[in-house]
Amino acid sequence: MIVDSALYQNGIRVKDSGDISDFVDEARKDGGFVWVGLSSPTQEEFDHVVGELNFHPLAVEDAVSAQQRPKIEEYGGLTFFVLKTVFYNESRSEITTGELMCFVDPHFIVIVRHGEGSPLASVRHEIEARPDFLTQGPFAVLHAVVDRVIDGYTTIATELENDVIQLENKVFGGTRQTFSQEIYFLKREIIEYRHAIEPLVIPLQKLVSETYQPTPHLLKPFFRDTLDHLQRACEHASGMDSLLSSALQADLAHIQVRQNEDVRRISAWVALAAGPTMIAGIYGMNFDFMPELRWKFSYPLLLVGITSLSAFLFYKFRKSEWL
Repeated sequence: MIVDSALYQNGIRVKDSGDISDFVDEARKDGGFVWVGLSSPTQEEFDHVVGELNFHPLAVEDAVSAQQRPKIEEYGGLTFFVLKTVFYNESRSEITTGELMCFVDPHFIVIVRHGEGSPLASVRHEIEARPDFLTQGPFAVLHAVVDRVIDGYTTIATELENDVIQLENKVFGGTRQTFSQEIYFLKREIIEYRHAIEPLVIPLQKLVSETYQPTPHLLKPFFRDTLDHLQRACEHASGMDSLLSSALQADLAHIQVRQNEDVRRISAWVALAAGPTMIAGIYGMNFDFMPELRWKFSYPLLLVGITSLSAFLFYKFRKSEWL
């Protein structure tokens, strides 16, 4: 479905109802460009809207089917730019992604959106308030869209970082619980987040390259600033991924330490029971001739010996922190 479409001349919106192909012809004749926004179109809807713009069949297939990695391609003067939108459900600690596919020509830009992500209506309203910026053409719109999406990356990175810090505090909180499952699930979401944002670095680097002619020279500094924000977001995500890996190792180490403590405690109690058991076992044998068997002080002396041995062992284990 068409979300919005309009013809812009001299940075001002002049027409917003009519045939898109007529808008493009007018833009090519009198200057300006057309901005069309689509949301999850079917093949028939896409052909109806932009069928007369003669998109490359591969680009059309990508726009309808989605499931593309961030990339930039050129089809006979048409720039095809793909980036991922990212949405974070904090209550479930779950990352979901969508896609924005931008077809950029000197006289039009068609943006196809799939899935969840930041709505672009606010981007259109904000950039329409800057006609001096819109005079740079469709690539000015592309920059505004990319900049808004990357700002969303930064916001999500902050939310993910808060979850990582909370989980890290749990791991080192001194409890006997294990948090391996929580760490694994959060690490999986961060990996999905990285897969969405990191491939965008190369397409943006191409846009800011001095050898890439379609990008207006005045817009290259703006794209470089956006690229810098993206790289910081990527470094942030990489750091969180490494931190979670360390937290997972620490959690597993805590489990092993607690198991060792349990084994030592069990071994100490077994040792405490072994001394009296051995002595009682020896003097419980039914032999007629045993040392001190008929002595009247044998029984109390044996009890004193067992108690002393047990007390000594208990003291040594307690001092070694085995008990």
